[in-house]
Amino acid sequence: MALEQLIDVVQRCQAVPDDSYTTEDHDVFTIAGRTCIEEGNSTQVLSIILDEKNQDIVRCMGWNLLPPLIRVLLQKDDQHLPQCLAIFNHLLETCRPKELLIGLLEQLEQDDPDTVAESLHLLLKPLQKVLLCLGTRKASSLGMTLSSVLDQVAKLPLPHTKDQEEDDVFSLCRSCTDLIAFVRPFVNEVSQNLLYSEELSENTDKMAGGQSYDNEDELRTELLKFCMKTLSHPLLEVQLKDPDTLAVSPLRNFATEILNTLSAIGESLTSLVYQPLLKRKQVPGFLEEEVRYPKESLASLAHLVFVHHLAADTFPSVFCPVFCLRCNMEHICLLLSRTEETRIQKGLELYEKSLVRVADGSLPADLLEIKTFLTVPQNLVKVMTICPRHDLRTKGLKVFQLSIDKFDTEAKYNFFQYLLKTSNHSGVEGYIIKNIKNQIDIALKPGSSNTWFVGVHLLPLLRKVLSLPDGPETDLLQYLDRVMESLNLLRYLVIRDKVTENQTGIWTELYKIEDTFLKPLRVGLNMSRAHYERELHNTMETKKGRAKEEPMLSVSVGDEKLPNMTSESQIQALHSALHTFDMIESVLVRIEELVDVKENL
Repeated sequence: MALEQLIDVVQRCQAVPDDSYTTEDHDVFTIAGRTCIEEGNSTQVLSIILDEKNQDIVRCMGWNLLPPLIRVLLQKDDQHLPQCLAIFNHLLETCRPKELLIGLLEQLEQDDPDTVAESLHLLLKPLQKVLLCLGTRKASSLGMTLSSVLDQVAKLPLPHTKDQEEDDVFSLCRSCTDLIAFVRPFVNEVSQNLLYSEELSENTDKMAGGQSYDNEDELRTELLKFCMKTLSHPLLEVQLKDPDTLAVSPLRNFATEILNTLSAIGESLTSLVYQPLLKRKQVPGFLEEEVRYPKESLASLAHLVFVHHLAADTFPSVFCPVFCLRCNMEHICLLLSRTEETRIQKGLELYEKSLVRVADGSLPADLLEIKTFLTVPQNLVKVMTICPRHDLRTKGLKVFQLSIDKFDTEAKYNFFQYLLKTSNHSGVEGYIIKNIKNQIDIALKPGSSNTWFVGVHLLPLLRKVLSLPDGPETDLLQYLDRVMESLNLLRYLVIRDKVTENQTGIWTELYKIEDTFLKPLRVGLNMSRAHYERELHNTMETKKGRAKEEPMLSVSVGDEKLPNMTSESQIQALHSALHTFDMIESVLVRIEELVDVKENL
């Protein structure tokens, strides 16, 4: 039935011009032709399609047969595959490019990842062929195609291990390789046009090549958008393997090709990476600067260059490490401000690679007037304290210390003051106080020129450190790290600095420290111990009274209600708190004894 309808409509259309086909002719041809292919009559359809008398019909309506053809081609094992492939290839040669483009893009849309990869592999070459037939008017169509293709690529799972990439278990590697092959002729066209434009004088270019230049720039803009999108996904999402880990890495090759493409279409990689500090020339085109060059894509580019050393040979060596660090701080700030673990990891890697090239103690204090040099540490603090992954928290701490080491003494001094004011985390404050102690130790060594961690400069810092955030009512368990490091610093100063020398100023400041730190701490300890001893007594009494009843208890400490747990667990937690108070008091007593001994010498 369907075959008869197809033959009938074809014979009827042979007698009329191709611009006179009715809507009914189109509908009958489409429905009957698709049904014939689905029912296995592809041999007869092929005969009709190849008939010389039917070429005008095929040119106008043949693209409507693409859906069932592509389904057969994707199945591969269909017995009618050769005939369907022949029909498909003839349509590519005969049909109008714009209609073919629409039909192919419609069939590109898939949901299942396995089908997505196969669809890309099947259709990218036909799409390339169709686009090349559009001549100078292909830029917008290329942009639409690349956008659709990248949307499909985004549906593919990412390989996380060496084996997954090596075996290409998700077909992402093949899809990326196909994608590079797809854009190559368009990249070559733009590259050749740029070379030709350079050879023309400015006047000739304006007089004879104005329209051509507009078309060329639109094509270049679409390729630039493509590169920027791939830098964001998949390249910012995947962890590239080093050559030592994976000698032949398809994803690493893909990243290299994207950077080569940027260079080929006239984009300076150096200017892109250093964009935060280098004033870019005005580039003609219809995109605004931040749309043309998305910040996240530029951060990904910087990571590829500085961490994986891709295209590193194209970068001039005149830029000093401090300049590179300043530029990369914008990228690092962006990556570390994200919540996605892949971005955090890449931010840490880029920060580390940017810092290791800088000499220790060389970064001046005026760099802290640049916003990113204060924002990045704040982001690092969040990574160190709330990131779910332990390895990233550990890495964050390592990079945090590395950044401290690169500052000169004045910068360290200002940096410590800033973090003590803004970190709002006891563990971070304790870590800063430990660093302050190390700097004081260096400053007290003979021949040291470090004046920021002794004498009058040191005293304001000590006053910040040797204090309780909320006086006697400070939660000593919450601020344990800060309190213990403060006590350790005070103990070190009392032991290390002689009363007669008083290099740190601690001995003239001690009476103030007793009033603002030691006495409130003693009061706070007594209050906390009394409170927890009372809670321990009540919990033990409750346990005795309810030994044969409900085994779960709820205990309040201060205004906070501890989670429901067994009475044994509650008692253990309260004993642990009391032990902590004993530990604090032990250090406090030793300091008071040391002060008495030193003052009586």
